[in-house]
Amino acid sequence: MPEANWVAILVAAASSLAVGFVWYSPALFYKPWASAVGMTDEKAKTGNMAVTFGGAFLLAVIQCFCLAMFFGTELGWQETTLYGFLTGAGWVTTAFAVQALFERRGWTLTLINGGYNIVTFTLFGLILGVWP
Repeated sequence: MPEANWVAILVAAASSLAVGFVWYSPALFYKPWASAVGMTDEKAKTGNMAVTFGGAFLLAVIQCFCLAMFFGTELGWQETTLYGFLTGAGWVTTAFAVQALFERRGWTLTLINGGYNIVTFTLFGLILGVWP
């Protein structure tokens, strides 16, 4: 099993929170996303934010660890960035699209969430490749 660079994994995982902060902000996709999932401003303010963001970070750590294991230490940053993009576009977004078809959801949510995952997995690949 390849060795894991835990610093790179943690930095890559943290990058997903930064991307999400911008991606799901009112400046970009908050309004269409909120509409697609039935989120209101009042509902968005409820819940335990530590659990939400802590859980999101922990799940991102798992995602980054798995990518790092796939990448190993032999690939350069160009390949890992490409493979990160392909993971986001070819696996994650298409999986969301299949679920959206069966759930009869519109394409708006799939495109917003899929786009976020394409960006974050591409960034994961870049960070893990630059910092093997």
